Amino acid sequence: MASLIKRLVTWWEGQSLGTQIFTARHGHKVGEDAEGNIYYRNADDTRRWVIYAGQNDGTRVGPEWYGWLHHTFPKPPTEDPIVRKAWEKPHQPNLTGSEGAFYREGSLRRADVKPQSDYEAWTPE
Repeated sequence: MASLIKRLVTWWEGQSLGTQIFTARHGHKVGEDAEGNIYYRNADDTRRWVIYAGQNDGTRVGPEWYGWLHHTFPKPPTEDPIVRKAWEKPHQPNLTGSEGAFYREGSLRRADVKPQSDYEAWTPE
């Protein structure tokens, strides 16, 4: 019962119940990416959407699917794949706030930096 209520009012972990019903009635599956996200469009191709595998995070959508979702590319990558150059790195989601986040050298948030303990704090007289 709790999971049904959660699906009725939340959207950040997969699709809500309303989205699932709309997708079942109007959605035509277009394809799936390496992350497991599934992409849909309606019959006249005026609406395009994604159902995330896991937590909803827009940075998990690769550039080829992002272009298709925003009508930049007329055909999805399943019909007209984008050829990547040898120098291009694969898409990576935004890792801010996670264990894989980037911290500059010297940042106290890095695991390899220890705070200094050989100083004496200043106190006013």
